[in-house]
Amino acid sequence: MKSIVISPRSKSEFEFVAKLVKKLGLSSRTLSDQEKEDAGLVLLMKEVDRKTKVHRSTVIKNLQ
Repeated sequence: MKSIVISPRSKSEFEFVAKLVKKLGLSSRTLSDQEKEDAGLVLLMKEVDRKTKVHRSTVIKNLQ
């Protein structure tokens, strides 16, 4: 099943959405900033072009 990620702009919006989800009997989970960042990195890694090879020295140079 697909999921929906909602990012409220304020604490009051967060509380409203949380109450609404609970009232509808749906399951929900709050993500920490670290978990949101991890999910974004996963999406970026899925989109990367794996056909092109990059030399090791290029990677090391960019990391420094």
